[in-house]
Parts: sequence; C-alpha cells; structure tokens
Amino acid sequence: MPAEVTPTTLRGMTPLPPPAEELRLLDTELRHLAARRAELLARRAWLVAALQQAAPPVAPERPAPPVASRRPETSAPSVQNVLLLLGGVLLTVAAMVFTLVSWGHLGIAGRCAVLGAVTLAVLGAPVALLRRGLRSTAESVAGLGLALTVLDAYALYEVAFSAADGTTYAAATSTLLAAVWAGYGTALAALPGTAAVRLPRPAALTAAQFALPLWAVAAGGGDHTVTAAVLLTAAFDAAVALRVAQRPVRTVAVVCALATGGWGVLAAGGLSLEAAGPGAATRAAALLVLAAAIALGVARFAPHPGFVTGGAVAGALCAVAALGGVLRVSTPGEWAVPGYLACGTALLAVARGTQAMRRGVHWASGLVQAGAVLWAVPAVGVTLLGPVAWLRHIWSGAPSDARAAVTVDAFWPPYAVTVPLILAAVAVVLATAVRDGEWRPQARTAALVLVCAALLVVPTALELPYAVGLCVMGATAAALLAPATRTTTVLALLVSLGLALLALATEAATLTVLAVLTVMFAGAAWRGRAAAVSAAASLGCATALAAAVGAAAGWRPEHIALLVLVVPVVAAVTAPRIGDLVTTVVVEAVGAGAGLLAVGLAVFDPPLLALVLSLCAVIAAGTALRPDRRRVGYAAVVLFVLASWVRLASWQVALAEAYTLPATVPALVVGALRRRRDPAVSSWTAYGPGLAATLLPSLAVAWGDPGWTRPLLLGASALLLTLLGARHRLQAPLVLGGSVLTLDALHELAPYLVQVTDALPRWAPPALAGLLLLALGATYEQRLRDVRRVREVLEKLN
Repeated sequence: MPAEVTPTTLRGMTPLPPPAEELRLLDTELRHLAARRAELLARRAWLVAALQQAAPPVAPERPAPPVASRRPETSAPSVQNVLLLLGGVLLTVAAMVFTLVSWGHLGIAGRCAVLGAVTLAVLGAPVALLRRGLRSTAESVAGLGLALTVLDAYALYEVAFSAADGTTYAAATSTLLAAVWAGYGTALAALPGTAAVRLPRPAALTAAQFALPLWAVAAGGGDHTVTAAVLLTAAFDAAVALRVAQRPVRTVAVVCALATGGWGVLAAGGLSLEAAGPGAATRAAALLVLAAAIALGVARFAPHPGFVTGGAVAGALCAVAALGGVLRVSTPGEWAVPGYLACGTALLAVARGTQAMRRGVHWASGLVQAGAVLWAVPAVGVTLLGPVAWLRHIWSGAPSDARAAVTVDAFWPPYAVTVPLILAAVAVVLATAVRDGEWRPQARTAALVLVCAALLVVPTALELPYAVGLCVMGATAAALLAPATRTTTVLALLVSLGLALLALATEAATLTVLAVLTVMFAGAAWRGRAAAVSAAASLGCATALAAAVGAAAGWRPEHIALLVLVVPVVAAVTAPRIGDLVTTVVVEAVGAGAGLLAVGLAVFDPPLLALVLSLCAVIAAGTALRPDRRRVGYAAVVLFVLASWVRLASWQVALAEAYTLPATVPALVVGALRRRRDPAVSSWTAYGPGLAATLLPSLAVAWGDPGWTRPLLLGASALLLTLLGARHRLQAPLVLGGSVLTLDALHELAPYLVQVTDALPRWAPPALAGLLLLALGATYEQRLRDVRRVREVLEKLN
C-alpha cells in the first residue's frame, strides 16, 4: 500500500457493516458451508462403496502386537544411592579388617600414620566433591570418614590406652566424637558451596546419646544416677529438636528424644514400683518429676498441636506415677491403686494452658482411670462368672460367705478389697466431668455399668454373708429394670443370670430366687418396660422354677416334664392378649422352647413321652384356633402323629399301616378342606403327601411279604384310588393309585415271569436286546434324515 494513503482515506475505502448485519452475514455463510460439506460427505461415501464393490476382497491385515516398552524398574538416583551406600559400607568393612586383622604387619608409627592420613584424606575429600557438584558422593565419603574416626579411636585405645577403664574411655570417646563430628559439620557448612553435606551433625547428635549415661556408669552411679543421665540426654535432644532449624538434625533429635525419654521413663517407673521405702520412692519420684518437666516443656514450646498434646499426656502420666509411687509405699497394699486413681482424677482440676495441653491432661486422666478399671476387671469377672461352678455342685450346701460362693473353682485377686470404691469413683467422674454433648450419653452409660459392677462386687470384696450377696444382686437387678432402657435391661439380664447361678448352692435359695425373678420380670413386662425381653426372661425363669420344684419334690425327669408343660400353656394363653407383635412372637418362641425341654425330659419313658407329645399337640391346636396362627395346625398334626407313633412303639406294634394311617387320614382331611376352600389347589398339593405316606411304605413292605393278604388289600386300595382319580379327574390319586397297583401286580406276577424266563432259550434275551437296539438306531437315523430334509428345503426357500 502506498505510504501516502492516510488512515482517513483507508477507513473510507473499507466500510465495515454494523454488528447485527455482520452477524447475519456470518450465519448465512456458515449455513452454506454446512450444506456443501454434507454434499461432499455423501459423494465420498458413494465413491468408497463403489470402490469396495469393484475391488477383490482383501483379508484385513492383522495389527502387529504392541511392543511393550521396557520401563526401568528403578530410577537413576536410587541406583546411584545404592551404589554409593554399598561402596561406603565396603570401604568401612575394609578399614575394620585392616585395623583388626592386619594390624600386626606395621609398627606403631606406621599404624598411626596410615590411619591418620587416610582419615584426614577422606574427611577432606567432600570439599572437592561438593565443588564438582557430586553431593551424594560427598555424603558417602563423609560417612566413611566418620566411620574411620571411630576406628581411629579404637586403634588409639589398643595402642596407647589399653590399661584404661573401658567404660571411661567409651564415655570420653563418645563425647570427643560428638564434638569432632559437630565441628566437622559446622566447618563444612561454613565453607562456600559445601552446605549440602547433612550427615555429620545428625551423626554427632547420635554419638552424644551415649556420653552422659556412660559417664554416669563410669563414675560408679547407681540405677537412679544412670536414669537421671538418660533423662538429661532426652532433655538435650528435646531442646535440639525445638531450637535447630535443619530438618535432618531435627528429625534425629526427635527420634533420639523419644527413645531416651521412653527408656528413662520406663526405668524410673520400674524404680518407683520396686521401691520398698519412702526414701527410694522419693528418689524415683524425683526422676519421674524430671521426666514430667521435660515433657511439659516440650508441650509448652512445641509448634505442632500433636506434640503439645503428646507432651502433656506424657508429663501428666509421669506426675501421676511420681506422686502415686510415694503414696504406694505410705499406705497398705489395698490402697495403692486408689492412690494412683486419686492422682489421675486430680489432673482434671489442675489442667491449665492451651486447649491442646488441656486435652492432653484430660487424656492422661482418662488413661489412669481406664487402667484402674482394668485392674478391677478380674474381681468383677470372678463375681459374675464364678457362680457357673455351682452347675457341678447343685444344692451342695450354703457357702460360708459371698466370696466363698463365687470362688468355688476360682481364686480371688489380691488387694481387691477396694474394687467397689475404684469403680464407684470412676463412675462419679464420668457422670460429672464429661460435659460434651456428643460424649455425655456414652459417659453416662459407662457410669451406669460401673455402678452396677461396684454394687455386685461389694458383698464379695467385703466377704459379707451369702444371703446378703443374694439380696444385693436381686436388688441390683430390680433397680436396673426400673429405667427400662436397652442398656439397663441387658444389665438386668446378666445380673439375674448370675443371681440364678449363685442360688444353686441351696434348694431354698434356688426356689426363692427363681420365683422372685419370675414375678419381677413378669411385672416389668406387664408395665411395658422392655416387654419382649422381660416376658422372655419371666417365662425362662418360670421354666427353671418348674424344673426346680419337680426336682425338689423328688420327681423323675419324665414327671418333671409334665410340670414344665405349664409354661407353654401360660404362653399360649397369654400371647393373644399382648398388643405388641414382637412380644407375642417372643412369648410363643419361649413357650415352644419350654415344650421342647419337656419332650427332652420325657424322651426315655415312651408312654410319658407320648403323653407329653399329645399335650403339646393340644396346645398347638389351641394356638391354631387364632386367625393369625392357622399354620400352627400343621405342627399340631405332626405332634399328634408323633404321639401315636410313640404310643404304638411302646405297645410293640409292628404293623406299618398302624403308623402311616394316623398321618394319612388327617392329611387327607386337611387337603379336602383346602380344595373345598380353594378349588384351584392341585391334587398333588392336597392329597399327594397323605396318600404317599401310606401307599409307599405299604408297597415297600408288600414286596417283602411272602403272604397274599397285604398285597391283596394294597391292590384293592390302589384300584379304588385309581377309579376315584379317574372319576373325579384328579392326577394324584390316579397316578399314585395306578403306579402302586402296577407295581403290586408285578410283584404278584414275578414268580410266573421267572418261570417264563427259564423256559426261553438262552439266545432269546440277547436277540431281543439286539432287535431293540436296531429298532432304536433305525428310528434315530430316520429322525436325522427328516431333519436334514427340512433344513435343505429351508435353504432352497432362502
């Protein structure tokens, strides 16, 4: 464009349309392009189809299988670090071999010169390596140099200080090496370009861990002195971790602080537990106070909330152990755990500081209380589970006291007199100290459980009379039933079970306790307090009471079964009057269980077993009169049949039909009533089971009966059933009757068929079998030919 054309002239030569007009033009052009593109795509598709029809079919090329690229399994830095590490280890091993094995080939001057020269050369090599950018190699060489300094110290001991005390030399060596390594790291960091070497300072901190404990041992210090040295080392590590900014040093300091601090606390705790007098306990308490001060100092200055909470937990626990250890040696053995618990509870009142610190102190208090509760668990377990032993000593006599009642086959834990106090104290703390809305319901539940356990343990811990123990357990169970919550109901059941087992010591206690429990749970169920559970417990206690009354009267088990049947009768009468469906089902289930128990008690006396089964059938039939329990009628029929069978067996009746007809007749009556009510019911469902119950056993017996009376009667009955089935067009009588009639006829004709078979020549059976197989083969071939012809016709039609 000529330069003399001005912008004003250019704007006049190229006028631009308004935006709306320009948008309309763009839309029009785009529609034209879309239409043109559609025409071109249609033409392309037609050309592709034409070319495919003209060209010969070509087998598609099979794509080559993808070649899996080989990816390295390890990264280059990892390989480099492994090689450097292995190299440093091998050189260190070589130096150790040279120092320990090949030492005698050189003189004193040569030995010192070689080791000193090598050590200095290796310690100076990282400077040159770092200037060349080889940081990892410099780290490895620096580590080798530090290992050589250890070997130098050992060589110096063997050459010049072999007469010195080993512990003292080790203490001096660890101190000197820690100082040398720290100075070496500081010197490397001060040089330009060498600040990347991170190994010397963590190594110096690691070597410093042994200095104070070794000096304490070398000075002849006892356990308390060595423990104090370990705790001071932990304090030094904690200070380094809090003040040093370098991450490697800080990480090693944290690990060392945890290790030495844990070692020191465990040692101090062991000294506190082993202390036999106030002096030793006070010295151990001082160590624990030192540990607590270190932990609380960490919690005070730690930047992370987790370390704050952890430090507060550790410090509070150390303080409890210190004060509790002093109280332990100042009070009788029974009050040792209460002393620790009092110290742990007092933590809740002295918790101060940030929220994280208060949380840690509260957790420490909770740990102390949990430990006290765990210490009390054996006593509670003996109180609840010890009465199980009375199952092997039923009515053997009243024990001397409540503790003897629960320790028939167990032993009472030592120093467990204060268990009720401990459980009650923890319950009070849980009920009053937990104010968080989320955890308050759980705390109150736990407090209730602890109070219940405390009440149960009181008679056994204080060795109260046996009757007092029974009364306390009964009162506890009754009190637990009052709130009618799920937790209290479960606790009431557990206490009641223990009470029932504990009452097995004497006959009077058993009868009284079972009667009281029956009435108590029945009253709770009547008031609607956990009705299902209470009703089930009441019926269960009533069942046990019935068995106990029979045993007390000297009855045999089969006669006791008649008394136990009172419980199913009560359950069957009571169930319809209960409004709650769940409670109704539970009551009926417990009643059925009591009936099953009655059957089990009478199983060894067939006449009485038949009577019990008949009574159970009557109860089931009465239950089946309810509209919602019609299906129980089947159980009633089964029970009646079983009762008749047991009675027949007791009379030694061997006729099979005497056992099957009592089952067949009710089944056919029920089937007829069902078909009358619902004509769509199949005859197999209505009559099949009843007919099969008699026909099949009779047929099996008839095939082994040499007489003619049973087959004749069976055949007549089967013929009558067949005619009835044909008359009323019912499959079940027709098929069953016809099948039994045919098999019965074959049984009668069997001797004659055997005679005919003997009269035939021996080649006749194989010939008949061959003709049969040929006929089957020809038929099969004809069917295949017909199928082949049909397929050919269908192919021609296509």
